[in-house]
Amino acid sequence: MDEIEAIAQLKEGNVSALRTLIEMYQVPAVQAAILITQDRAVAEDVVQNAFLRSYHRIEQFDTSRPYRPWLLRIVVNDALKAVAKQKRLVPLDTQAGSIYHQLIERLDATTTEPEDVVQRNELRDEIKEAINKLSPRQRAVIILHYYLGLSEREISDKLNCTPGTVKWHLNIARERLQTLLFPVVE
Repeated sequence: MDEIEAIAQLKEGNVSALRTLIEMYQVPAVQAAILITQDRAVAEDVVQNAFLRSYHRIEQFDTSRPYRPWLLRIVVNDALKAVAKQKRLVPLDTQAGSIYHQLIERLDATTTEPEDVVQRNELRDEIKEAINKLSPRQRAVIILHYYLGLSEREISDKLNCTPGTVKWHLNIARERLQTLLFPVVE
């Protein structure tokens, strides 16, 4: 069953079609939520609730558009709300950090030279530490733009703000990361 068929069946009341959408989009949804909340348990709760909300609101879904961006918008908004609710920043050295570490290793494990591996690990740790110092909203735009590859317009749609606000958050976050990472680059 593909996405279009699953959505059609959901709109007809077939709850089992939700399983197809979960199988298709659970991994990117959890990854996005982890990167924003920095807590795997919170991220999994956010994603579970996002799928339930999407099921309950499926009648509002425009079938001429793809489901993934609609779902990720729910995930990102709920993840930001969860972080705000915690009223504290969760350090990246939690379980979420190790998951992020594993994802990065899969992407860039092209060389196994010990020196390269050590340098990559050190740089990765510095980047995670720097990202941890950003506000939740800044982390969200950085993750949506650089990790998920969304345009500023797509991010503005997902975060319910203007493209100018997204540009502002991206600029502030990049400046902050540049300041934090300058000693590492030197």
